[in-house]
Amino acid sequence: QVQLVESGGGLVQPGGSLRLSCAASGSIFYINLMGWYRQAPGKQRELVATITSGGSTSYADSVKGRFTISRDNAKNTVYLQMNSLKPEDTAVYYCNASIRSRRFSASNDYWGQGTQVTVSS
Repeated sequence: QVQLVESGGGLVQPGGSLRLSCAASGSIFYINLMGWYRQAPGKQRELVATITSGGSTSYADSVKGRFTISRDNAKNTVYLQMNSLKPEDTAVYYCNASIRSRRFSASNDYWGQGTQVTVSS
């Protein structure tokens, strides 16, 4: 089995920063794409940022220039550095990873439990 465990959420004032972490553990042979999604109350879950195993990144327009996604392949961990936070960034943030458990098995999608980020004065 594979588990994704997130940490780093909390309450921050507008303009502040937070760093989210998500560590994958369990039966892991290879992690391909990793990413962060978020879901605000009453809204659908949306993609925030993704990063490939080779380090290529993509971002939602709403967070470009403010958020940075990175990963440590040796630690099976993905990070989301969030700067210049706005009230509209308030949401539950979820980690996602496409993971192959064995050398010749197919990849499966896994999700973390979510971590609350609240931006408020």
